[in-house]
Amino acid sequence: MKLVAIDFETANRDPNSACALGIVQIENEVITHEEIFLIRPPSYRFEFSHIHGILWADVAQAPTFRQVWTKIATRIETADALVAHNASFDRRVLYACCDLYQIPHPKQKFICTVALARQRWNLHPTKLPDVCRHLNITLNHHQALSDARACAEIVIAASPL
Repeated sequence: MKLVAIDFETANRDPNSACALGIVQIENEVITHEEIFLIRPPSYRFEFSHIHGILWADVAQAPTFRQVWTKIATRIETADALVAHNASFDRRVLYACCDLYQIPHPKQKFICTVALARQRWNLHPTKLPDVCRHLNITLNHHQALSDARACAEIVIAASPL
């Protein structure tokens, strides 16, 4: 089974304001690829820099989501499923960014590691730092690649799905 864990950081409350994307590929319960992208959102308005540390100056010359998509599309489209913590957030951001650039939505189902942690280990609360602490996973929270890698490690720890 081939899974792709993703994590977006957003500049503001607009779901299409992705400013960073971490992506981690898992094949047969092994991490086989990881990558991070800074993304130039459609607006220079940043509300969440205090959370993730990314400023407009960091992304002003970065590629747009459309440009990033050309680098990740095959990886996403060939995955059996996408993995994210609180998957509804990352799905919403992914779809809004796709809509902005008229890119068809990926067809894969999402595996939510919040639901997975509740089902597999009966964990509460299930914020990413809580699950990582329970599973002894190293995390630099709100750093997109670290969050995506943590999701990958959670899904591996819960295998078989």
